Amino acid sequence: MCGIVGYVGPREALPLLMNGLRRLEYRGYDSAGVAVQQNGALEVMRAEGKLDNLATIVATHPTQGHTGIGHTRWATHGRPNEQNAHPHVDCGGVTAVIHNGIIENFESLKAPLLARGHRFTSETDTEVAVHLLEEELEKRQSLEDAALAVLPRLEGAAALAFISVRDPGKIVAARISNAGGVIVGYGNGENFLASDAPALLEHTRRVSFLDHGEIAVVTQDAVSFRKLTGERIDKKIEEISWDPIAAAKSGYKHFLLKEIHEQPRAISDTLLGRVERSTGRVVFDDNVKMDDAFVRAIPRISFVACGTASYAGLVGKYLIERLARIPCDVEIASEYRYREPVVSPGQLVVSVTQSGETVDTLAAMEEAKRQGARLLTFVNVVGSQASRVADDVVYLHAGPEISVASTKAYAAMLVDLYLFAIYLAQRRGVIDPERSRKLLAEAFHLPTLVDAVLQEEPKVKALAYRYYSAHNFLFLGRGVNYPTALEGALKLKELSYIHAEGTASGEMKHGTNALINEELPVVAIALRDSVYKKIRSNMEEVRARAGVLIALANDDDDEINGKADDIIRIPRTEELLSPVLAVVPLQLLAYHIADRRGNDVDQPRNLAKAVTVE
Repeated sequence: MCGIVGYVGPREALPLLMNGLRRLEYRGYDSAGVAVQQNGALEVMRAEGKLDNLATIVATHPTQGHTGIGHTRWATHGRPNEQNAHPHVDCGGVTAVIHNGIIENFESLKAPLLARGHRFTSETDTEVAVHLLEEELEKRQSLEDAALAVLPRLEGAAALAFISVRDPGKIVAARISNAGGVIVGYGNGENFLASDAPALLEHTRRVSFLDHGEIAVVTQDAVSFRKLTGERIDKKIEEISWDPIAAAKSGYKHFLLKEIHEQPRAISDTLLGRVERSTGRVVFDDNVKMDDAFVRAIPRISFVACGTASYAGLVGKYLIERLARIPCDVEIASEYRYREPVVSPGQLVVSVTQSGETVDTLAAMEEAKRQGARLLTFVNVVGSQASRVADDVVYLHAGPEISVASTKAYAAMLVDLYLFAIYLAQRRGVIDPERSRKLLAEAFHLPTLVDAVLQEEPKVKALAYRYYSAHNFLFLGRGVNYPTALEGALKLKELSYIHAEGTASGEMKHGTNALINEELPVVAIALRDSVYKKIRSNMEEVRARAGVLIALANDDDDEINGKADDIIRIPRTEELLSPVLAVVPLQLLAYHIADRRGNDVDQPRNLAKAVTVE
């Protein structure tokens, strides 16, 4: 998730671009850059880190020009440094591109470009697009025709914008697939471009939204639209009524609710490029360097993580033991180094962390490394400390999480751990091709299924308003959804300040039953999976003690009717993927209870996004 802005008109472009980037910095803060057409040349300025670093450079390099593009980056391919910052330019420095998303086939596109003498200056997937455009502009006069020749060759999900001094006073923007928003803003004798509305609202509220497979050609006096096939189309002009703060949240009341609703896109982004279409094998990029001999010989995997990430690791344990048949354990990172852990030769230690800066997780990684373990990290932030310490890195591609409570990063963790379990099973030869194909096909249905769960929000909100004044909650789960119960309880605690406990439902007889009475809401995750009959029995224990029972059930389960006070329905999927769907209603329940109680949902009391002190 990156921020994109563009301007064509009579005013100086640079101040407008910088102001737009300032309003979009929440979309990425690894690096930033601008490109402005000035006196028949292209002036490009870029800087590593937050936008203030670019502002310092801009202040000492006054640039005049009326057409330009700008970008604030959330790194996916390539480290977060100036070299990999956008815009990227062609060999002649006359054409520039900015990009949000992933170009899956960039390596196969890059090789022939290198053979034809193109000079690449970054590690990014983005740069192939501008070099392809460079070649097409030698054959065609218009920037849009060159772009239409290039864009169908790019695989993946992306939004791009191009400018070139070969066709001045024009921006061509495109949206490929469903990733990366592109909004065109209409002014008076000037026009604008952005990835999100906050960059536009100071100048205009009249906009058009690109759909996937469309391009916009933006000049000072006109905007036109075409499909990637070249067909000309008309777009509706809409009026945005949001204020700037609401626009940053895309109209949602809180960033947390926005991020819950971004989970279909986060899942789609983390799946991109990680399955070879020809072989059906899971692949990770060059950041995962484990050779076949190491993978086949792994004696044990230890997960180290904190909070929500530790529950993702617990799901990972179920996945890897079930599919790859490697024994796993899950350690709370803050306890790991203090218990003098024993690390076996050849052992893999896996850290799971959104920020990559959690001090307890980093300390656990350092201790494991000191004892000779190989380190793999699942992390959302490129260039974070965890990514630098680890031997192997899997990036989540969830995009920035603004709210303290993690939601979309947790979904990405679960999906990447699912892929990793299949990856290990395939490389160890313990899964047949047909089984892995079915598992992967189910994964690619997830964005649609999560979207279906999100459509049930009004029902979940009604439940939240019914139970918001409760003093305690109990969450019950079994099997792969025991971690979901833990995560559901954690979300409710950190957002609503209601005491909540998650427990393995088979443990109820060993103490938890003492808590159950007519004032205790009990959420039972009762999906039709391998432990369905067991969880149904545990529900009867709650009913026998007059507990208030809320069941999370599949939408095709008629047996559960009448067995709970309230039922939340979700679609069926592969059992090992069910935690991805099951957690969504629990996130919504916690959110709406907290909002009803008037809490600061995005910044809960006493909590921080990244715990950087012990």
